[in-house]
Amino acid sequence: MPVIPTHPSLPLAASTHRNVLRNLLKQYKRSSPASQTSSLNSILSALTDYIPYLFALEAGLSGQPLNGEEIDVILEREIEMEWRTTLAARTAHREAPRIKSKGLDFEVCFTLNTLASVHSLLARTQIRELHASTLPSAQQRLGIINAAKNYLLQANSVHLYLMSRFGDPTSTVTVVEMISSVQGGLAALALAEATLLAVLTDDPYPTVIAQDRNKNDKEWMIKPPDIPKVRAHLFARLCLAAGEHAGKAGAMLDSTRSGSIGRVDNDIFKYASDLRKTARAKACRFFGIDMELGGETGKAIAWLRGAEKELGFASGSAEGSFSKGISKLKKDFAQKREDKKVEKSRDWGNDAGRFEEGRVIEMLEKKWNKINDTMNTQQVPSSEPLLASMPLGRDVHQTKVYEPPALDSDILERMRAPPDEDGANSLSENDSSGDEAPARYNASPPGAFPSNFIDNPHGGNYF
Repeated sequence: MPVIPTHPSLPLAASTHRNVLRNLLKQYKRSSPASQTSSLNSILSALTDYIPYLFALEAGLSGQPLNGEEIDVILEREIEMEWRTTLAARTAHREAPRIKSKGLDFEVCFTLNTLASVHSLLARTQIRELHASTLPSAQQRLGIINAAKNYLLQANSVHLYLMSRFGDPTSTVTVVEMISSVQGGLAALALAEATLLAVLTDDPYPTVIAQDRNKNDKEWMIKPPDIPKVRAHLFARLCLAAGEHAGKAGAMLDSTRSGSIGRVDNDIFKYASDLRKTARAKACRFFGIDMELGGETGKAIAWLRGAEKELGFASGSAEGSFSKGISKLKKDFAQKREDKKVEKSRDWGNDAGRFEEGRVIEMLEKKWNKINDTMNTQQVPSSEPLLASMPLGRDVHQTKVYEPPALDSDILERMRAPPDEDGANSLSENDSSGDEAPARYNASPPGAFPSNFIDNPHGGNYF
């Protein structure tokens, strides 16, 4: 006796919502960077609509109840989908390859990976407002940072879900995106960025640097920037925690080098490494601020020199040497290039905030050296013992695993009706997300500070 599906309209409804998402992603690729930013909320809305249908379809195929209701779905043929991989290493100046695979695990992986990417891009959009021609007020700045932080925590929760889902030894892994350690690394990377944003909320120095970069700012004519006292030691511990998460991300992503499926793109490793350097340098800066507030200017300067070493810049002790001069020229050139990227809102932030932190340290070192040379005249100790004595980090965020949304009971009830005869299709390769036309523009990288991981610097095709 043939099995009769309980919800015959469900496959068609899922396919319809997927086509909406697919069309929006195609439009995103073909748009200019400015237009892409404005379309992110539409993509997020389409993902929010599609995902409950996708998991309802999965429940129907696996015989699991949904909202206490039994679902049986009959497919005429096996589901076969196609997506473009965005994390795997590839040849320079070439598009990422399209990958075709059977089963819903593949579709769930790429759909949720896209969801996490959109959250990270929205966080990047928020942070970009801190570098606008008109700097936000203190209250607006707090709202921007909190919004970006929430987006990154949502991205972290999605990656944690994917890590646990594909950490099962029985799961079939066919692409880099489905490797559990890769999703764990991306989760750690998002958490590191969210932790640094928690520090940025009360860190006044990046605002001073942004104000100095902004050519339209005239406030310096009236009064110097306000730099309130900060909870330096606490912020240093938070930055060390961010550095630990970034280091964990790099190690987990690096584990793919010895795998048979493929390895993650080198640019993602470099970003994780730069983020770790930035976080540890920030920690050194806050330890230095703590020393300076206590009147120990010599140790404060030593902490700043340790921060320069963490960033990979020449130490201040080498002042006047030929190598120091060459290094400074390279750093100045890179900083000016990054300023241009920020000004044009394209390709900025690939250094994970490394050069911006270098500017803050350079500003403080100049100020404290002047004070130490004219007033305190304290001896500046070596930075090596200070770096070796740094404590463990302190986490500030409680992470949680993403919970797939369930389809509403009333919508599920409507799926019992038979579909239209001319559209009774389920998900199939005709719904592939890999047949988009080439992008006309190079899209801005999603991995700014805070950043992300779906950046394809060789082209604009992310999805």
